[in-house]
Amino acid sequence: MYQSGYDVGKLLPLCPLFKLTPPDQPDPFLGMFIDNPVPFYQYPFNYMPRIEVFTIAEQVAAHLRQEIARGRWQELMPGRNELAKELGFNNKTLEAALKLLQKEGLLINQGAGRKRLINHSANKKTPTKLRVAVLLLDKMDRANHFMIELFHLLEEAGCIAFYPEKSMSELSTEPDYLTDFVQRTGADAWIITAGSREILEWFSSQDIPAFAMFGRRSGLPIASAGPDKVTAVSDTTRRLLNMGHRRISLLCRPQRRNPRPGKSERTFIETLSEAGIQTGPYNLPDWKENKASFLTMLDSLFLHTPPTALIVDEAFLFNTTYFHLTHRGLRVPGDVSIICTDNDPNFDWCHPSVAHIHWDYRPVINRVVRWVNNISHGKKDLRQTLTKAEFIEGETIGPVKT
Repeated sequence: MYQSGYDVGKLLPLCPLFKLTPPDQPDPFLGMFIDNPVPFYQYPFNYMPRIEVFTIAEQVAAHLRQEIARGRWQELMPGRNELAKELGFNNKTLEAALKLLQKEGLLINQGAGRKRLINHSANKKTPTKLRVAVLLLDKMDRANHFMIELFHLLEEAGCIAFYPEKSMSELSTEPDYLTDFVQRTGADAWIITAGSREILEWFSSQDIPAFAMFGRRSGLPIASAGPDKVTAVSDTTRRLLNMGHRRISLLCRPQRRNPRPGKSERTFIETLSEAGIQTGPYNLPDWKENKASFLTMLDSLFLHTPPTALIVDEAFLFNTTYFHLTHRGLRVPGDVSIICTDNDPNFDWCHPSVAHIHWDYRPVINRVVRWVNNISHGKKDLRQTLTKAEFIEGETIGPVKT
């Protein structure tokens, strides 16, 4: 059973669940699909499954069943009115969902006016799957191609992978707040993507298994994987210097700059200093984690002494910057050279070709899956791995305009 997301109140009414079941006729792959449901793209070439659509009530029942399994409600189930208000469905739908759980034996009706009793023994008929929470920096990161593939691989490994109700950008870093948030989420293990130093320090000090996928993880006792961009950033900066650029700015998100710049950012500043360039906030400008602040920062950069080259962290910021420059009437690379510190599948369709730092995401997500497998078997795993990254020179950079 697969669904497109975990924000039930917002997504389920729009995205029905689909269950793939084999056709009635004999099939050599029949046992495989009954015992191990798999995504569409892994079905054999000539295999056509039957699609069974789940009703809204069945989807809500699945969500409630999952919440009960992770211990959100212990003895009594909330009433339909309370649940309807929380999930954004009408009372009729919630009552139908509750009756489905009652029919399964998971809930016991205690009569009119009384809340249903939770029968936890009904959940013990099948082995418990490892619940893995994937904490993103921002909810829009769900659309990243490697996150989609990671979820497929985790599901294939027999895990229940899900996104918590909040992303990192919505969280406080206060220890008591994080403790409450993690306890309420009820995950067996955590994958933190692009984590800030404060967040990763907190998780590394807890007993709950945690994996840092990218982020400010250096020197912390936490399993991790990500690209090693230090050499690539140095090569990128030196290439721009060799082209005559002196006014170069690196645009990166706040967690890469605070409380102090990360390794890649420090390498960028050090490379400029070695070239005799006096560095400061101009080279690593500050902005808050929102679009308005980012665009204001861009405008301020071009107000008096505009940069001749920009190195932009992450593809979505690169695209925002590119369109903003075009809107100002600036030509790339005629007026401004621009480089992205990440690769993006869409870059293959771009003309001019995008100068960027390339790294293979597959070893990273494969390492995450191996870690989850180790955790599910009770093995401690704190190994940290790095993936090679390299600068790819594209057509969005050129010599300084004379």
